[in-house]
Amino acid sequence: MSARPRSLAGLLLVLLIGAIALSGLAAAAGSFFSARKEVGEILDGHLAQAASLLIVQLGHELDEIDTERAPALHEDARKVAFQVWEQGRVLRLRSANAPAEALAGPAGGFSERPIAGRTWRVFSQWSSDRGYLVHVAERADAREKIARKLAARQLQPLLVAIPLLALLVWLAVRRALHPLRALARQIANREAQNLAPVEALDAPREVRPLIGQINALLARLGESIEIERRFTADAAHELRTPLAAVRTQAQVALAETAEAPRRHALDAVLAGCDRLARLTEQLLTLSRLENQAEGIALKTCALDGIAAQAAADAAPAALAKSIEISLEAQENVALRGQPDLLQAALRNLLDNAVRYCPAGAAVRIRVRADEGRARLTVEDGGPGIPEAERARVLERFHRILGSGAEGSGLGLAIVARVAELHRAQLELGDSPLGGLAVTLRFPAAGEERAD
Repeated sequence: MSARPRSLAGLLLVLLIGAIALSGLAAAAGSFFSARKEVGEILDGHLAQAASLLIVQLGHELDEIDTERAPALHEDARKVAFQVWEQGRVLRLRSANAPAEALAGPAGGFSERPIAGRTWRVFSQWSSDRGYLVHVAERADAREKIARKLAARQLQPLLVAIPLLALLVWLAVRRALHPLRALARQIANREAQNLAPVEALDAPREVRPLIGQINALLARLGESIEIERRFTADAAHELRTPLAAVRTQAQVALAETAEAPRRHALDAVLAGCDRLARLTEQLLTLSRLENQAEGIALKTCALDGIAAQAAADAAPAALAKSIEISLEAQENVALRGQPDLLQAALRNLLDNAVRYCPAGAAVRIRVRADEGRARLTVEDGGPGIPEAERARVLERFHRILGSGAEGSGLGLAIVARVAELHRAQLELGDSPLGGLAVTLRFPAAGEERAD
């Protein structure tokens, strides 16, 4: 089961809203710790102030101290407790919420002490004559509660801001992705035959490379369709003539009663079938090569072995015309290629050479390795190709008028395509045997994929 495709808009929303939420939580945490620190500092100051006030009042008789009118330092002041110890040893006075146990030791200053399961924050101060020790304390949980309240008050705006920011982010993402939706609608509304470039319109810079690649793909697809269209039209045209010839000869054979004319017509039918078979084979080969990806799967193969096999395959047709095929090959000439395609190219070269050479002529195959580059040459003693025609004979279905030989005009087109797929150089020249020399120069190892 394939995974459900992710939504770009959903991913952006999750990431952006998640980032905002995390930032809000981090701000809330920072606010809490900051508030707790500030509350602690303020309340510590209040404790110290309360202790100073008590020290001042100790100048009066202890019985005159009105503990119910202790200064209100903050909203939780009722939780502030105090103790007055004479000489630091005898408890003379304490608030109603203060424990009987000493809140702190004899040392002055701030301290913390757990009493009866609760932690107290205590400020201790001696009177100037060291006669009395005053402890002013506050429960730590009260301080924590105040800090939480302050942090909650600072967090309340975030609780409103985060949903609002999420809405704004959602609207922004929708607006930012609008060009993509417009592009999708533009492509969806196209007819299948419309391969015109996609209009960029107001697409952002980040989307323009994608549109460029889509347009490049459409261009390649258009070229491929045009190639297929031309190929189909040319193939239909080329097949029409031999089919008509076979039909005509078959009708002649049916109409003839004499053995000799009838047999001649049947031989013509068989020859026409052979031509059709070869033409069909070449059409299929060329179609396969045209649809072959630019990067074919290469492997190490022996060019001398491929040449020997091709020469053996072409031998029966050569013997029928008394044509001698010779092979001059160095041993172990290796290259990176596709053996089936190389075999098809060499087979077409030999077929052309045998077809166009007069009886008794010679065909020679040369296989060499020059500085790590394999080279294949097929030479024949035929009529050759004029230099002005050599570029055009590589086109499909192009034949030289007046050659006197029957052919489809696909052989050299197949060779040219095989050379292109192998990034080999194809050269047409004059043969020492008097006809045409076709040479394929293959790249050295490691250069097959070079642009």
